[in-house]
Amino acid sequence: MSPEAIFSFSGLLVLPGWLLLVVAPGWRRTTRLIAGVLIPLLLAALYVYLVVTHLFGAEGGFGTLADVSLLFQNPYLLLAGWVHYLALDLFVAAWEVRDARRLGIPHLLVIPCLALTFLFGPAGLLLYILLRAISKRVVTVGGAHTPR
Repeated sequence: MSPEAIFSFSGLLVLPGWLLLVVAPGWRRTTRLIAGVLIPLLLAALYVYLVVTHLFGAEGGFGTLADVSLLFQNPYLLLAGWVHYLALDLFVAAWEVRDARRLGIPHLLVIPCLALTFLFGPAGLLLYILLRAISKRVVTVGGAHTPR
């Protein structure tokens, strides 16, 4: 299978997980199976396959930015990097949804975090962590501290 075909397949594979996280966050299978486990594991298996079959003997490495750039000139290893992002971003997003539900954070507030996680991974996680911190802050009520 060509790198382009695998790229298209992996992009289509994550879409159901992302859609379920946005529109069906309360469905148990969304975060516990489909988006949180099944799809990331399928992508992880694809990642391992790409790395095992294309990394050894490839030019470049991980020691310098120039080495990584050279490594990613191999389309299969560049694709492995992309699959890495897809798997971990979806896994993180599923955690965000589970954690928000556990903490009682309204899902409408989590959706922008999911969008940012989908588009820019760590930036979405950062936004969610900020939302989480704000939602758990301690407020003063009549002189007594109560968790919010």
